[in-house]
Amino acid sequence: DDLRTHADTLRRQAEIAREGGFPQLAANLLRAAELTCVPNEEMLKIYESLRPERASYAELTRLADYLETSYGARENAAFIREAAEVYRERGLLRR
Repeated sequence: DDLRTHADTLRRQAEIAREGGFPQLAANLLRAAELTCVPNEEMLKIYESLRPERASYAELTRLADYLETSYGARENAAFIREAAEVYRERGLLRR
């Protein structure tokens, strides 16, 4: 745990990135900050769920809801909802 990156550090880095004209990097850092409180085992399950054909649309939207309500991870929830839509459009959901 001593080597973990802290959410405040990532948020400050995101602010610097945004001010420097790197909005995508800033968004990535903010999403990372939201996930610092998520246990590693859960992170691995989330990662696995986001791989193509590993989850249904309903499972991905439930995952987004869970992250938002349990951890306040609104940016990550939005990202997963967007991924669910793209996966549906491209036929990448579990059948």
